[in-house]
Amino acid sequence: MALFQWRERPSSALDNGGVIAPDERLPWGQTGAMGVQHVIAMFGSTVLAPILMGFDPNMAVLMSGIGTLIFYLVTGGKVPSYLGSSFAFIGVVLAATAHSGGGPNANLALALGGIIACGALYTLIGFIVQVVGTAWIEKLMPPVVTGAVVAVIGLNLAAIPIKNMAKGNFDAWMQLVTFLCVALVAVFTRGMLQRLLILIGLILASVIYAVLTNGLGLGTPIDVSGIARADWLGLPQLTAPVFSSHAMLLIVPVTLILVAENLGHIKAVTAMTGRDMDQYMGRAFIGDGVATMVSGAAGGTGVTTYAENIGVMAATRIYSTAIFVVAALLAIALGFSPKFGAVIQAIPLPVMGGVSIVVFGLIAVAGARIWVVNQVDFSNNANLLTAAITLVLGTGDFTLKFGDFALTGIGTATFGAVLLHALLRRNH
Repeated sequence: MALFQWRERPSSALDNGGVIAPDERLPWGQTGAMGVQHVIAMFGSTVLAPILMGFDPNMAVLMSGIGTLIFYLVTGGKVPSYLGSSFAFIGVVLAATAHSGGGPNANLALALGGIIACGALYTLIGFIVQVVGTAWIEKLMPPVVTGAVVAVIGLNLAAIPIKNMAKGNFDAWMQLVTFLCVALVAVFTRGMLQRLLILIGLILASVIYAVLTNGLGLGTPIDVSGIARADWLGLPQLTAPVFSSHAMLLIVPVTLILVAENLGHIKAVTAMTGRDMDQYMGRAFIGDGVATMVSGAAGGTGVTTYAENIGVMAATRIYSTAIFVVAALLAIALGFSPKFGAVIQAIPLPVMGGVSIVVFGLIAVAGARIWVVNQVDFSNNANLLTAAITLVLGTGDFTLKFGDFALTGIGTATFGAVLLHALLRRNH
């Protein structure tokens, strides 16, 4: 397909579980609505990661949009994917900058140098894959490994909404109301409403929350004062990188995690769409690597293909790359608009938590889908133990320290899955 041409399908194509392919799109109004849903799906994690690392959230959102457009262009518009802030960087960035995780990071520039170095190595791996293919990566990361890594990403993130996004009993109940709203929309509606399950469920839950809090005095009311105060336009905070060998040595190993994430995501998209995306693997690595370097150069976080948005695709069965162009442009607008960001940030935390529970769960299921589609044999003890141990390492946030360097959660699970499978598999 041409870079910006998609075959238009009518909304009736969604009837009876219809699928919209990467080179197709719905009418622009519906495509725009789906783009909004993908922005909402990525927003919580894309904003939360920079907050934890002391980065500017508006810059992170802006660079997620720019990074997604870079990825789209590098992959020739073939691979439906959104790039957002990577959680794999959190532990190493905190270690490299001696940041406690609260407020602005005084040593942000050191982290940016490491992020750029990581993106450079990632890009180099992409060029190698372009030349020699993916066989060597697939030998290191077969479906049992990539499925486990994708599943672990969702399971590792599960504690964020459950532990950090519900301050009390009322908030926990509102999370339940939210994911029930999403589930009810998913099961009992049809057509476009069903495909907008995340967005519609979030709106319904927000209305219920407003009635209970602002109306009946339960819980914490929705505060819209920030929306009124925020400017319509404004520049995010720019920061120049500083290249430190210590920081780079800590951060560059994240490359392996990013490769595993992207490989797993490409496999998940292949499984969902029925189209072979392996031929674009090198381009996907290059696009992600270049986007990470561009983000780090401006003061943003490292980025990665987002499992949250893959979860939305799994639920909606709409894989049009046009949606991600729209989502990227919306994210760029949000990055330059403090008022738009204030609107999103006014969404009650428990409601975002309930949506996150759904999205993170869909990520975990996307990992299991890789196993099913590739017919991973769990009667083989090497596969069984690789998957079992990886899931617990990642979900339990198993941590290993090497001096100043700490490997946690997703990182431990990723390296563990690769090394375990290499150690346990039988040579044929």
